[in-house]
Amino acid sequence: MNDKVEPLTDFDALDPLREQYRGSLISTRLLRQELAQHHVALLCIDLQYLDAARGFGVFADAAASGVPLKAQEYYFQELENVVLPNVRRLQDAFRAHGLEVIHSRIQSMTRDGRDRSPGHKRLNLHAPPGSKEAEFVESVAPVGDEIVLNKTASGVFNSTNLHYVLRNLDITSIFIVGVYSNECVSTAVRDACDLGFYVTMVEDGCTTVTPELQEATITTIRDRYARVMTTDQAIAEITRVREAS
Repeated sequence: MNDKVEPLTDFDALDPLREQYRGSLISTRLLRQELAQHHVALLCIDLQYLDAARGFGVFADAAASGVPLKAQEYYFQELENVVLPNVRRLQDAFRAHGLEVIHSRIQSMTRDGRDRSPGHKRLNLHAPPGSKEAEFVESVAPVGDEIVLNKTASGVFNSTNLHYVLRNLDITSIFIVGVYSNECVSTAVRDACDLGFYVTMVEDGCTTVTPELQEATITTIRDRYARVMTTDQAIAEITRVREAS
């Protein structure tokens, strides 16, 4: 496995703190140990009908969604053709190696959503229990007794008992995928990093409504809050380590 750190690009070099962050991230050797000892989980964020399916939830009325039609088309093209297939591949790889796959979704505890966060009330984000909006997209839905966490805010750590669950599972490293990259995914990455987890963001396993937002999110997170990898790189790493252990 190659431990070499890629040189900075001209764009990366604009950030004077970049090198300091790079030196503090999880080493490949440490991650190998985490993988070999089953201390790694895949966290799938908000891949549900509320925000990841045409004609439902946020996009039930395309014109009233607040997302320009061009941005919606970009989002769904990326989601359907890249992100969902890649997330499924990652889920299959984690399952095949006996590693945890954890799912979070937006869902209130009450039918009328009175328990939602002020932010979700303001944005009118609501997926009642048993609603279509609360259902996971079928291709990446939970399997068996995989853990599902319901949240009513952007952050999965501050609105669920995820931190407690991960500690109970002895998880110390998390691979994160889902939507939107610049919102709930980014919040999860940063919170996980701040809580001391080793984080990997899978860049082609998440997306948002414009390529500019996606690029800005990845650039901000890379080497500061998380490693950034492709699906192919993540699967290759998991497979090599698990087969060697």
